[in-house]
Amino acid sequence: MPDYQTLTLDLGARSYPIFIGEDLLSSAEHTLRPWLGKGKVVLVSNTTVAPLYLARWQACLERWGVAHHHVILPDGEQYKDAQHLDQIYSALLAAHCDRKTTLLALGGGVIGDMTGFAAACYMRGIAFIQIPTTLLAQVDSSVGGKTGINHPLGKNMIGAFYQPRAVLAEIGSLRTLPARELAAGLAEVIKYGLIDDVPFFDWLEQHMPALLARDGAALAEAVAWSCRNKARIVAADETESGVRALLNLGHTFGHAIEAGLGYGQWLHGEAVAAGMVMAATASHLAGWLSAPELQRIRRLIEAAGLPAEAPPLGAERYLQLMQVDKKNEGGRIRFVMLRGIGQAFLTDALPTAALNAVLR
Repeated sequence: MPDYQTLTLDLGARSYPIFIGEDLLSSAEHTLRPWLGKGKVVLVSNTTVAPLYLARWQACLERWGVAHHHVILPDGEQYKDAQHLDQIYSALLAAHCDRKTTLLALGGGVIGDMTGFAAACYMRGIAFIQIPTTLLAQVDSSVGGKTGINHPLGKNMIGAFYQPRAVLAEIGSLRTLPARELAAGLAEVIKYGLIDDVPFFDWLEQHMPALLARDGAALAEAVAWSCRNKARIVAADETESGVRALLNLGHTFGHAIEAGLGYGQWLHGEAVAAGMVMAATASHLAGWLSAPELQRIRRLIEAAGLPAEAPPLGAERYLQLMQVDKKNEGGRIRFVMLRGIGQAFLTDALPTAALNAVLR
């Protein structure tokens, strides 16, 4: 029996596997090699992850006789921009890479998003594989095909929907994460329970100590549960024209926090956590969410070691930043709100009084 789980994101001819296991390198003949194609491989990583894991995957490619190159980018959300994206293109061109080349994204969400966008654009599309090394990337950004870069005026506003060939979520890599990065990933895990999965929210309340202690079985279960939820939603709405927008719970406020403070000051998951509390508070003030449920949400976020209070950017600045959001239509801000735990919905009719109270 394999020592990993396999899920499938069902997109017809573009379906792909999500492998979840403690040590996927030991199963690479089954989890990586079939998806490489026949051309060169270019690994894209960053200055934090590369010293830990790059040599292991390079040795694997060498055993198979696969020609490979690598690109090492600086680590941080502040480097998720056009200038550093261009470093990937330059490396591909310098190595004379053709349409049979496969990119491997070895790192967190920034590396995955940038590598996927480079793959979507280089020669109008080449293959790429996600090897996410952070919890946030394993449960969210590596699955679903959202790729892109930031702009000073808005987060992830430049990009493409472009699906990977496969996702390899190695649980063992989570043990090298700083505690702050692990907590940031838990924000996206909690999000799935809040959107439409009450049993998962209940499970998280019971197992948060085990997750923070990096228990392998608990982490694997959380990653698998999260990926099943995301795969189901993406299969129903790949390009975010409907239900997939619910995955942005907390993100309208969270992206404003990231942009307002300067990318990299707060981790993405930290901003989303505070944003989810803002969304839940606004939902309560609008009469949609009960006070006991609001308190449950705050308690779980705080138990994960995440911020439940947003930085005081000022109501005017928050509104200015939230005007630049992919969900907005016709100049109106659309929010993901809650009618209860597990009952998220999208609206552009959040009462002004409730919004202003939260922003103040």
